[in-house]
Amino acid sequence: MTAANETKAILDRLGVAPAAWGGAMPTRSPIDGSTAGPVVETPNVDAVIARSVEAFHAWKRVPAPRRGELVRLLGEELRASKEDLARVVTLEAGKIVSEGLGEVQEMIDICDFAVGLSRQLYGLTLASERPGHHMRETWQPLGPVLVISAFNFPVAVWAWNACLALVCGDPVIWKPSEKTPLTALATQAIFDRALARFEDAPEGLSQVVIGGREAGEALASDPRVPLVSATGSTRMGRAVAQTVAARLGRSLLELGGNNAMVVTPSADLEMAVRAIAFSAVGTAGQRCTTLRRLLVHESVADALVARLKKAYETLPIGDPREAGTLIGPLIDEASAQGFDAALKQAVEQGGEIVVGGARVERDGVYVTPAIVRMPAQTAVVEHETFAPILYVLTWSDFDDAVAMQNAVPQGLSSCVFTDSVREAEQFLSAWGSDCGIANVNIGPSGAEIGGAFGGEKDTGGGRESGSDAWKAYMRRQTQTVNFSRNLPLAQGVKFDV
Repeated sequence: MTAANETKAILDRLGVAPAAWGGAMPTRSPIDGSTAGPVVETPNVDAVIARSVEAFHAWKRVPAPRRGELVRLLGEELRASKEDLARVVTLEAGKIVSEGLGEVQEMIDICDFAVGLSRQLYGLTLASERPGHHMRETWQPLGPVLVISAFNFPVAVWAWNACLALVCGDPVIWKPSEKTPLTALATQAIFDRALARFEDAPEGLSQVVIGGREAGEALASDPRVPLVSATGSTRMGRAVAQTVAARLGRSLLELGGNNAMVVTPSADLEMAVRAIAFSAVGTAGQRCTTLRRLLVHESVADALVARLKKAYETLPIGDPREAGTLIGPLIDEASAQGFDAALKQAVEQGGEIVVGGARVERDGVYVTPAIVRMPAQTAVVEHETFAPILYVLTWSDFDDAVAMQNAVPQGLSSCVFTDSVREAEQFLSAWGSDCGIANVNIGPSGAEIGGAFGGEKDTGGGRESGSDAWKAYMRRQTQTVNFSRNLPLAQGVKFDV
């Protein structure tokens, strides 16, 4: 069965409406290039926003723990449909089976997190200098939240944002990647089941907008949407940020990464090899947290590269639906062309391809993951290529290694492999890694939902998912209550009438 035919059968089973088909937006599985048929683009973005605004007027009046009940029901529906939704992720995004299941598990995990959060949207009580007064700081619902998601995590990123937004009192508008609209339609069908069980949610609480760049621009530029959470390339993020800033709205950006691992002489090389393999080639190198730069002490570089070469030569590449496959396809031909171009530039800039770098002849777009030894951190190394290329560089002084890790425009994820407490703590210090994520003896990829996810510099500065990331979806309000019979002014000001 073609990937497209299998996708269509699952979507029918999940309850995606027949009216979704027959439009102008093409769909395509990267597994074999087959198409399930074009889908209908959203005809009226303005009407979507208007419905979201009306939903906000009702939803913000619902107590937060009751809002959490809807997210609890969503978690139940996701558990019931986990295998089907994960299969759609595999079919449309090309992820291997375990990664598709893992992505849906992330959705379930953030539902659990958000349900607990719905009873903990805490504020502060502040001391007032005025007798008979008290001050407090509280958090109020913000308004409609636009979520722009990328193809590589086609459903989890929506859940990170939507579950928090919903318990915070905000409706959600979802603009998925044009490369993965079907996963969005499947998720919305599952969400609709939770809505039906909840019974009294307002219309327009969660909406999907299918469309291209024009639809995204119309949504991002509308002042009725106070927060735009965008995941994707740095180029896209800059455009979104400028559009939203022009109307003084808020942006939450999770953009590119050029993630490094520093390997020291004391590192457990066997453990490092396992971490490198998953981080560098998982999702065919198409994660924002993919390991792209391996910074190895010169005394262990040859031994580590030899082990990696051996591991790379045995990586199973093929149809991600098949048991045992570890490397699936790139999302499209443009990604493969970027892969080819980056390798060509690396060689021109003095690099040596150790292993990989070839196309795999079969339907779909498949490549062999590449390792390239580089003489220095050249321009191609500093650029994020969204494909499985691992650049290897050497160092002799730990301070130089940390400086090399930081000397790229992006600042998402980083890690060090060492048995030295001193090196580990330096890497995590204020003068260590400048990334939003810094790990010790674990790769840069595969974050848990409990921590805030995001990075600095060209990664955009936004934080999603756990910790106190929920505050981005609310507005802060300072309140002062006078329970006395006097009216003293702050700072001792006198103004007697």
